[in-house]
Amino acid sequence: MSLRLLRIFWVITRYRLDTLLPLGRLPWWLRTLLRLSPLRLVPIGPRSRGERLRLALEALGPIFVKFGQVLSTRRDLLPEDIADELRRLQDQVPPFPGAQARARVEEELGMSTDEAFAHFEPEALASASIAQVHAARLHGGEEVVVKIIRPDIERVMRQDMALMYRVASVLKHIPEARRLRPVEVVRDYEATLFDELDLTKEAANTSQLKRNFKDSPLLFVPATHWELTRRRVMVQERIHGVPVANTAALVAQGTDLKKLAERGVEIFFTQVFRDNFFHADMHPGNIFVSLERPHDPQYIAIDCGIVGSLTREDQDYLARNLLAFFHQDYYEVAALHIESGWVGENTRANEFAAAIRTVCEPILEKPLKDISFGQVLLGLFQTARRFNMEVQPQLVLLQKTLLNIEGLGRQLYPDLDLWRTAKPYLEQWMKERAGASGFWDSLKRQAPELTRQLPELPVLAHQALSRIEHEHRQRHRQAEAMSGIRSLLQRQGSSRRRLRLGLLLLAMALAWQPLTQWATGQPWPVVAAAVIGVLLLAWH
Repeated sequence: MSLRLLRIFWVITRYRLDTLLPLGRLPWWLRTLLRLSPLRLVPIGPRSRGERLRLALEALGPIFVKFGQVLSTRRDLLPEDIADELRRLQDQVPPFPGAQARARVEEELGMSTDEAFAHFEPEALASASIAQVHAARLHGGEEVVVKIIRPDIERVMRQDMALMYRVASVLKHIPEARRLRPVEVVRDYEATLFDELDLTKEAANTSQLKRNFKDSPLLFVPATHWELTRRRVMVQERIHGVPVANTAALVAQGTDLKKLAERGVEIFFTQVFRDNFFHADMHPGNIFVSLERPHDPQYIAIDCGIVGSLTREDQDYLARNLLAFFHQDYYEVAALHIESGWVGENTRANEFAAAIRTVCEPILEKPLKDISFGQVLLGLFQTARRFNMEVQPQLVLLQKTLLNIEGLGRQLYPDLDLWRTAKPYLEQWMKERAGASGFWDSLKRQAPELTRQLPELPVLAHQALSRIEHEHRQRHRQAEAMSGIRSLLQRQGSSRRRLRLGLLLLAMALAWQPLTQWATGQPWPVVAAAVIGVLLLAWH
């Protein structure tokens, strides 16, 4: 762990990442510390700030490269030169040698590359943080790509995850950070990240996504060659398209960018709500646009290593929240957050609604180019902190994907009205979910289980009736027992009263002579009080 920390510090020093910090916005003590830091003795060199940041992330490994890929889609939050450099992290990470790639393929497949392929290209076609891709051709003549996991990557990733857990365990003791649930977020991120190391899982995800969009004009997913797919190697149909980030090439071929951007939003909501199975790594390096029909553009999706899904409850809450947001019903948004437990049950809905309205009202019914998402995110974080709103780890992947989609739309068509595009789709989905068709679909989905249980219904009914009858008899016996106990207590009470009265009379009889002598010498009020006391004792 300490060696990894030293390496991270060395990389920060080597590429002088401290120069990227906005000194004017830092506290005075931190500004002073940085100005006196020995880091300032290290020369910056001729490289630009964006290149230094990209090279540092590449040197630090796959987890940091993933972070850079997410940042690269946020041109509204980054300077142009840094965004351009980070875009190279999507598919231009330095590759490992071709001989090593060939050896790994042969080790995984248990055969030589000459046996498996008619041709295998030793130079990498593209290289990313976790794997790289080589072009190949099958003996049948079909063009394919071979995806190969980087050697020794799992060890580096485990070191980084251990470091993230260490940081998260510290953060959870800080009240401000506790509501972010850092340990749970890191745990979910670890599960999704390590799934990428198993290419059989990615192949299965790819097959599912392809089945979901079979013959769809919106999205094409390449086929997988299962006979040549293993845990560290996957062979897929080769696709030919324009990278979605290459806006100049899309314009040159006459692509309808407005329709392309709107279809991106439609694909996202279709995956999340219709299929409940969404591609959660939709950075521009994994998305292409078909060369065919530029006026009716079709997306091509690759790299399905990270996918997400939601529970039916989260789906419903999310859809209702979004619809309430689109309808500017902020009280409904607040009530749903309280109902779902995302904020404390003691939160006052009207106060929470007013806070959400203040943040969200300025961005509704505006195109992407006129929205400052930096200010929106800052406002939402302040609102969340004020009302102790907890991060939902199950939604982190979805939030990351939505950020990618929004960043993609901003690049393709800045005039896109994200809300107006999404609203009709969500309204239709909710109508289908809550209407007659939704009820019928639910009935069809549960039909096999109902069919299995139907022959057992008479037996189950008989058992239920027997159980009710048994409970009724048991309650009757308990009632009789309680009645007997009450009668016994009443008899015992009467017996005790008779015993006390008898003792009282006996005592009076034995003491009669002294008492009469005593009474003759007393005034009448004293004698009257004594008689009343004896009568009260006898009555009790």
